Amino acid sequence: MLLTAVFVLALAGFAVYRLHGIFASHDVTSTPSGFANDVAPFNPKRVLIEVYGPPRTVATITYLDVDAQPQRADAVVLPWSYDATTTKPAVAANVSAQGDNDWIGCRITIDNEVKDERTANALHAFTYCLDKSG
Repeated sequence: MLLTAVFVLALAGFAVYRLHGIFASHDVTSTPSGFANDVAPFNPKRVLIEVYGPPRTVATITYLDVDAQPQRADAVVLPWSYDATTTKPAVAANVSAQGDNDWIGCRITIDNEVKDERTANALHAFTYCLDKSG
């Protein structure tokens, strides 16, 4: 029994050794020199998030910055804006705001193109804008 187990283990080890050679696991691949410096940076994106409303409106604003980190601004007098530039390949822009007046609006602009814009009319109006294509 012990001799059979040793034989099976030896046979399995030899088979694994031979299969490594067949599938080229010992081959070393390398990137040709010069390619590492050929990578072009992504075009910078300008992200502008705006919240607006009647004069002297005070609002609570939550938004995602360009690093997708949630941020909060309390007791902000409108108009308010967040303006940032990033070289990341994609940006998820999101803002929500509630004011102490009867209307409020928001707008997300990426590279001078309006991606989303909304307004709300209600007591202590609440609005949100979202763009995940940028």
